[in-house]
Amino acid sequence: MNFESTKWRREAIDEVVIDDETLARRRRRRNIILAVVGVILVAIVGLLLLLGGGEQAAAPAGAQGEQRPAVTVIVPGRQNVTATISATGSLAARRDMPVGVPGEGGQIARVLVEPGQWVNAGQTLAVIDRSVQAEEAAQLAAQIEVDRAELRLAQNELERAQALVSRGFISQADLDRKRAARDGAAARVRVAEAQLAAARARIGRLDVRAPTAGLVLSRSVEAGQVVGPGTGALFRIAANGEMELRARLPQSDLARLAPGRAASVTPVGSSQSYQGTIWQVSPIVDPETRQGEARILIPFNAELRPGGFASAEIAAGTTNAPLLPESAVMSDTRGSFVYVVDAEGAVHRRDVRIGEVSDRGMAITSGLTGNERVVLSAGVFLSPGQRVRPEPVRADR
Repeated sequence: MNFESTKWRREAIDEVVIDDETLARRRRRRNIILAVVGVILVAIVGLLLLLGGGEQAAAPAGAQGEQRPAVTVIVPGRQNVTATISATGSLAARRDMPVGVPGEGGQIARVLVEPGQWVNAGQTLAVIDRSVQAEEAAQLAAQIEVDRAELRLAQNELERAQALVSRGFISQADLDRKRAARDGAAARVRVAEAQLAAARARIGRLDVRAPTAGLVLSRSVEAGQVVGPGTGALFRIAANGEMELRARLPQSDLARLAPGRAASVTPVGSSQSYQGTIWQVSPIVDPETRQGEARILIPFNAELRPGGFASAEIAAGTTNAPLLPESAVMSDTRGSFVYVVDAEGAVHRRDVRIGEVSDRGMAITSGLTGNERVVLSAGVFLSPGQRVRPEPVRADR
C-alpha cells in the first residue's frame, strides 16, 4: 500500500514539473512575438508620420484636419499668337494663255515644242506650210521691178521735156502730163512695195509663236493638220511659269484676308511646302456654298502641276492673348470654360472664348487676363467652390 502511494506521488510531481517548463517556453515565445509586432507597429507609425508631415506642415493654420486634393495650375500670361487659316483648292496657271493661229492658217508643216518645255517670248512653236504664200510674194516682188522700170522711163521723159520746153518744142500742157505720168509710176511702185510687205507679214504669221515666255502646258496640234482661225487654241502656256492655288474659303475667313498675306502651299502627296502670297481675293461669294476664292501666287517650280490638289496655311494676323493647353479648356451646353483657383484655394468657373487653335495650344480671346491660376488638367473632377491645394507649373512646360 505504501509502495503504490509513493509511486503515485512521483508521477504527479513529474507531471507538474513538465507543465511548468512547457508554460515557461510558451511565455517566452509569446513575449518574442509581442516584441516583434510592437517593433513593426512603431515602424509603420514612423513611416506614416514621415510621409504625412510635409502635407500637414503645408496645410493652413486654420485648416487642421482638412484633406484638400492637389491640382496642377498654370499662369499662362500673354503671348503673341499668329492666326492661321487653313484652306484647300486646285493648282492652276496664274495666266493660262491659249495660243492659236494668228493668220489665215493652212497645213501644219512642223511642231517644234512639247508640253513641259520652257519657251521664250516670240519663239516659234509650230510652222504652217507657206509654199503658196511664198510664190505670191515672189510675184509681188517682180511686179515692183516692173513698176520701178516704168518709173525710171517716166522720169527720163519728164527730164527731156523740161529741156525742150524752153525752146518751144514742148508745150506746158505736155510737160504737166509727163510729170503726172512720172508721179503715177512712183505711186504704183509704192503700192507694189506695200503689197509685198503685207504678203511677207502674212507669211510671218504662218509661224505660231509664243506671245510671252513661259511653260508649255498643252499641245493640241500635229504635223499635217489643217488649221485656221476657227480651230481654237493649238497650245496653252503658263505666262512666266507662275502658278497659283485657288483656295476655297468660307465667307467669314475670306473677310480676314487681303492681298499680300503670306501663305504656305503643300501639294497633296508631297512633304515639300512652297511659300507664296495672296495676290487676289474674290470680291464675290458663291450664294449656294457661301464660299469665295483666294488666289495664292506661287513662283515657278517643276513639281507644281496645274490641276493638282493642294492645301494652304495662310497667315491672318497676330494677336496677343493667353495660350492654354487643350486639357485646361472644357465645354458644356453653356460654352467653353476653365477653372481658376483664387488666393484661398477655392475653385471658380470662368467662361472663355476660344480663338486660334494650333499645336502650341488654344488662344483665349476673352475671359482671362493671363494672370489667373488656371487648372491645367483634371478639371472634370472638380466643382465650383471646392477647395484644392494648387501646385504651380511653368507656362512653358
